[in-house]
Amino acid sequence: MKNRPQLSAEQQEELIKTLKTRFEKNSKRHENIQWEDVLKKLESNPAKLWSLNEMEKTEGEPDVVSYDKNTNEYLFFDCSAESPKGRRSLCYDRAALNSRKEHKPVNSAIDLANEIGIEILNEEQYRYLQMLGNFDLKTSSWIKTPDDIRKLGGALFCDRRYNTVFLYHNGAESYYAARGFRGILRV
Repeated sequence: MKNRPQLSAEQQEELIKTLKTRFEKNSKRHENIQWEDVLKKLESNPAKLWSLNEMEKTEGEPDVVSYDKNTNEYLFFDCSAESPKGRRSLCYDRAALNSRKEHKPVNSAIDLANEIGIEILNEEQYRYLQMLGNFDLKTSSWIKTPDDIRKLGGALFCDRRYNTVFLYHNGAESYYAARGFRGILRV
């Protein structure tokens, strides 16, 4: 991860308090994971705290959703009910943004994810998130698009309607007020 700005002690304390409250309130998302273990990882990774704070500032409501035994990392996903408000109205990536001649969005999903220090959820991760609750009932979220689709100008997004998770395609240069992206951060 690039050198990112670090949060002040007060900012770290406030963020950890917010994350702990969310963790305790949503225990079904992370059964068999102890907050004390997550806290140790957070305290030893200030750059990750900065990224989590950016997720929080853009209204992603990050929460622990899993633990990867192979890498010894906790996985934080954006768990806001709808696609994060601070990450909507974005086309898919820089190439899509550059291809627009007029009415360009302010940024692309991939660029903003990189700036925040997170990755966009892939389809498998998005479907896993939907097993933990009902997300994107009114919005949609870009997901990591396979290279062969992207090379042809397309990009993928998902949402949940009719109690079903749908996978769609669109031109990568498109953007909508109700489409953003959800991220993953490994700590």
